[in-house]
Amino acid sequence: MFQARCRGRSLYAGLLSPFAFIALSAGAEEAPLDLESVVVTATATERAYRDAPASVTVIGRDDLAQRPVQDLEDALRGTPGLQFTGVGMTRRGVSIRGMNADHTLILVDGQRINTAAGAIAHADFDLGWVPVEAIERIEVVRGPMSSLYGSEALGGVVNVITRKATDEWRGSLNANGGVTEGGNGGQTHQLGAYLSGPLVQDRLSLSLTGETRRRQATADDDDPAISEIEGRDVHSGTATLSWTPDTAQRIDLSYGSGKEDRWRNTRSGGRIPVEYESQDRIERERFSIAHSGDWTWGTSSLRAYRNTLERRNRYTNGVVPTSPRQTLTDDIVDGSVGVPMGDMHLFTLGGEWRREELEDGGFVGGDDRAIHRAVFLQDELTFSPDWSLVLGSRFDHHDAYGWQKSPRAYLVHHASERLTFKGGVGRGFKAPTLKQLAPGYAAIGGGGRFTIYGNPDLEPEINTTYEFSADYAGEGWSLNAGVFQNNVRGLIQTVCVSNCGRFGTEVRNYDNVDKARIRGLELGGDLDLPANLNVSLNYTYLDAIDRSNDRRLGDRSRHLANTALKWQPNEAFEAQVRGEYVGSQLSYSGASGYRLPAYSLWHFEASQRLTPNLTLRGGIENLGDERLADRSENYVYAEPGRTYHVGVALSF
Repeated sequence: MFQARCRGRSLYAGLLSPFAFIALSAGAEEAPLDLESVVVTATATERAYRDAPASVTVIGRDDLAQRPVQDLEDALRGTPGLQFTGVGMTRRGVSIRGMNADHTLILVDGQRINTAAGAIAHADFDLGWVPVEAIERIEVVRGPMSSLYGSEALGGVVNVITRKATDEWRGSLNANGGVTEGGNGGQTHQLGAYLSGPLVQDRLSLSLTGETRRRQATADDDDPAISEIEGRDVHSGTATLSWTPDTAQRIDLSYGSGKEDRWRNTRSGGRIPVEYESQDRIERERFSIAHSGDWTWGTSSLRAYRNTLERRNRYTNGVVPTSPRQTLTDDIVDGSVGVPMGDMHLFTLGGEWRREELEDGGFVGGDDRAIHRAVFLQDELTFSPDWSLVLGSRFDHHDAYGWQKSPRAYLVHHASERLTFKGGVGRGFKAPTLKQLAPGYAAIGGGGRFTIYGNPDLEPEINTTYEFSADYAGEGWSLNAGVFQNNVRGLIQTVCVSNCGRFGTEVRNYDNVDKARIRGLELGGDLDLPANLNVSLNYTYLDAIDRSNDRRLGDRSRHLANTALKWQPNEAFEAQVRGEYVGSQLSYSGASGYRLPAYSLWHFEASQRLTPNLTLRGGIENLGDERLADRSENYVYAEPGRTYHVGVALSF
């Protein structure tokens, strides 16, 4: 069972702690994944899933097809160790193991995309770069991966692997729609398409994807003039041309673009509040050319790509936005060479050059830029079929900090065919963003409550993680367990320096103010039951302490859990009930804190294959119609109410 049906389960890996603190990695998604399948994110080389030297979760395409998915937030639901925290304006970011959302690096086929969360206030734009229909699988690595990917990978990595062209023409079409109870809006519709095949047999192929989706804004129950959840209207597409001049080489030329409109009704602060609509237009563009080689002496990879994200913001009713236009542009060239040395070593040597530019009215002159350079070396040692060790380090050069090193060591031991132990230690760093570091940067924040200034004396944020985990696969059941500890120093926050608490005149600076210790326990497993039932569960416990103030870190739940009960009586029909539990958490406003109560969400999905090429799907999201505002007015994000959805999938 475990080998044949393990789509989307996390195999939790860990880093060995010199302390007695361990991280039980856990938890399966609703369907198992073949342990002999290949993952690439943990080493940037192909490794069997069970040999991956990291805490890895793989979310397969079949998992995404079972439920309504509009962006990466929806796709990552149910993943162990992940929490979706509020970033303002009803938006949410992806937090891995209690780290900040801007410590999660998003990749597409191993390539960086613009890290908008660190450059634009309240941005979750990293989550919408790829049409859902273009996704083959998603690999999630929990723990710092700066040894391979550098800055921004302080908490972990989410790598979206896209569908590749095949030897014959194939395609798919998906249409979904949802209706929310209550009459407050929130209706959705989505249409996605995929087409790929050869233009010249065995030499030149083409793949195309496109998507359009819309979600109406949801009005607040208690104040209908305010939007509880913003509206979104998205159109995106990708095209990839793949050339294989011979059996050893592949060249991919890719282009992707997207346009997204968002809107929400809100009310300004101050003595005389003004109601207005906030409107965002987000435009994305990606160009990429990549060469990969599989030679007699080893492998090679060389890529050059550009990512551009532009956000334009306007307000109605005469209200003036503080940042009406911002543009992020990343130009990147990277490459690597992998060379085996006998049967024991696989050396990988690589490098990266990246130019980062941000246009923002808060800068003197209107923009700022930085050049990043890096080299990395990794050795994958195989002592025997049962023992392997990965040693590596990356060296990043930053204009302000010189060279920064990010080492990692990770051990994997297969004690038997069923039992695997993993453990190691890794260090990651995150350089301050351009706006945080620029001495002349100034921006209005908090809805006009304060002005933030850049600080050229900031230091990088550093995270050292220790992990250990175990995974056992029995006949018809499996268990995962692991522990971890993050030691974080130099967390960057905004600190009031004058006129504190005075609306409109308060002044804040970016500063390294916090040290944190985040310990965690991850547990999980699944079990085949009679009557073609399967149940899975994962649980995460976090003990997150702000050591600077000797208090619990805010906006992090101590208890997170996900479960799924799946029923598949025959090959044509399947149904599942999914549950999400988010424990209580503390949030802070200045020195005072307040408690956000726990909540649970339950969902039901079913699908029926009508013909070999046509499938009908439907279900109910948020069965209990959980409204977070009814639990606490302090929640800065909301969950959509009870939603009925139906869809069809056609393949050809």
